[in-house]
Amino acid sequence: MRPSSHAQRLGLLALAMVLASCRAETVRPPRPPPPAQEPSPALRYTITYVREPEPSLEVEVVRGSDAPREFLFTQEGGVRTVQAYSRTGEARVLQVEDRGISVPEDTRVLRYRYALETRRRGRWWNFSGGLKTGEDALLLAGRSWLIRPRVAEPGVRVELSVKGADALLPWQPGPDGQYHVSAEDLVDSGFQAFGGRRCQAQLQGAVLDIAILGTMTHVEDAQLCDWLRQRAEEVRYVRSRFPFPRISVSIYPVPGREDANVFGMVMWSSPPSVALLVGQDARLDALHRDWTALHELLHLTHPTFVPRAAWISEGLATYFTELVQARSGRMSAEAVWAEMIRGFRRGRAQAAGQTLQEMIDDSAPPGIYWVGAFFSLRLDVAIRRATHNARGLQDVLELLATQGSTSTVDAYGAAVDAVAGKPIFRALLEEDLHRPAFAGLEGLLEDLGVTPTPGGVTIQPARDSVLREALDGQKASRIQ
Repeated sequence: MRPSSHAQRLGLLALAMVLASCRAETVRPPRPPPPAQEPSPALRYTITYVREPEPSLEVEVVRGSDAPREFLFTQEGGVRTVQAYSRTGEARVLQVEDRGISVPEDTRVLRYRYALETRRRGRWWNFSGGLKTGEDALLLAGRSWLIRPRVAEPGVRVELSVKGADALLPWQPGPDGQYHVSAEDLVDSGFQAFGGRRCQAQLQGAVLDIAILGTMTHVEDAQLCDWLRQRAEEVRYVRSRFPFPRISVSIYPVPGREDANVFGMVMWSSPPSVALLVGQDARLDALHRDWTALHELLHLTHPTFVPRAAWISEGLATYFTELVQARSGRMSAEAVWAEMIRGFRRGRAQAAGQTLQEMIDDSAPPGIYWVGAFFSLRLDVAIRRATHNARGLQDVLELLATQGSTSTVDAYGAAVDAVAGKPIFRALLEEDLHRPAFAGLEGLLEDLGVTPTPGGVTIQPARDSVLREALDGQKASRIQ
């Protein structure tokens, strides 16, 4: 029997409802809106390395709509005038006064030229004119030439590119080849290498990007890279891991020199950058015997002290430079203690009866290094005595690493007390400040079982010889 028209209508209605329900179940949610694009940088730098008519860096800075108007050169005297161009193309010449300039509100572009070789002043550590090789490679300090906002707020975004030479800067370029940093990063823009060759030293959880700015006479590039890797691995005898996931290191071979140690320096860019000047004619065995690279890398184990406190920072690096060479097995314990005692004696001769406070006030090398190293030894022994040899000065550095990249003398002292479990820092410091530097050295060495001899030292059992074994690593834990 055929259904009635009414029944047909009901059936069609039910079918429509079912189909609608199916469609509702398969409807997909609306697509999310596309992600917002990164805002344009407030400042866009283009640095071009030119060779004619003289080696120079040509710098162009393009200001965004919210860019600062006050700019500063960190180091004085490198640039006298800056060209400022308005959005309509009008050009103005701005005189650099007190290291800075103030640009008109409508300024769109800044341009200036930094001549390199004519800017060289002072000795190695100036780096203002750049150290240039016959291979057209260059090493210089960014603080000597790079203009930056006077108020370097971390939220001010900066994009930077380099033309005319392969560059190694403290920062890592992005996939687009640009460096994306903040205005704060420009305050200390570290060591910068232009030209030369590159290699990488791979560590556990870290990498060293290395620029080799010249050819060594007796050492291959791969050997240089491996030498630095070995020195960086030794840092882990002080810290449980290498302090930074990446740093840059520039090696400059100095012509006419055979010594491995010409000069070394770390700059506290973000991340830090290191320069090592080695004799171009140095041999590989001389590099392996030298301590300079290790000393500079050990500076990465402590924070930057503000205000500067060389007796702490240089003292820590000098102290651990000696001990690490014994902990790694590169030198015997006897050789390391003999070298440390020679350093203490050189410092005492320079002090000539001055107190620790007077040496801190003078802050003259190398004495300030060694008086700081002696105080580090005093602290390390005191911490180990207080903790029954369970903890030491390297644990203080581990604690400071959790508190930020900068520190103060008071914060350092608080970390010492926290690791020791009792207040010891201020008492030791007050005891040493007003008596002749290195007072108590002989008694401390006797307690550790270290006896100076005409040919070096002898080591024998003593009150704190177990502490001495922990210090020089004869029974210390090796790298895990």
